Amino acid sequence: MEQAGVGWIAAIIIGGIAGWLAEQFMKSNMGVFMNIILGIVGAIVANAILSVFGIALGGWLGYLIAGFIGACILIALGRLIRR
Repeated sequence: MEQAGVGWIAAIIIGGIAGWLAEQFMKSNMGVFMNIILGIVGAIVANAILSVFGIALGGWLGYLIAGFIGACILIALGRLIRR
């Protein structure tokens, strides 16, 4: 997160927004705390996946996009594991 130029407080806020957007997009029912966790962990996962392809997202908007993509991936993986 520090590499993307986003501090911890901003990461929590952006992670919450990214998690909420992913929750709405994937039509899942999570709480606020889980949205924040999904957004932050999702951003880490998405940045790792995107770095394999040579794509680097930085700043607030990049962190939001990466958080959304990663949170959607995590929700989909959670659904697969529950089945």
